[in-house]
Amino acid sequence: MSEESKNRSDQHYGTFQGVPTYSQPPAVGFPQPVPPPGAAEPSAPPPPPPQYYAHGYQAGPGYAVAEGTPVRERRLPCCGIGLGWFLFIIGFFLAAVPWYVGFFLLLCARVDYREKPGYIACTIAAILATIAIIFGVTKGTGEM
Repeated sequence: MSEESKNRSDQHYGTFQGVPTYSQPPAVGFPQPVPPPGAAEPSAPPPPPPQYYAHGYQAGPGYAVAEGTPVRERRLPCCGIGLGWFLFIIGFFLAAVPWYVGFFLLLCARVDYREKPGYIACTIAAILATIAIIFGVTKGTGEM
């Protein structure tokens, strides 16, 4: 073989091969891998767990017990479903007027958090009823 063919066989082609005799120093600013704690001394026992956890909730033995008298919430009106849902159901039978009442109660009064979904349902129904009424009234006024 000639010298030229020997030099060609020593060349490495590819992206990640580089020159085999060149050693690159470690990158500055990047964390270098280290063995996990306890791997250096296999005969040493692991350290005891700390008595507290500085971040987040405290973990303790057993379970939490709420002490004191239990809080009893008052019963909802209208057979226990609440005034909001009652107005929503009655709105289908009374031409959507109770939906507007529920909407104004939601805006102007202090409502129980358990009744708020019914009032929001009344609000959505009142908006849809308003849109349906507007389209129903303006349907016959267009020119042909």
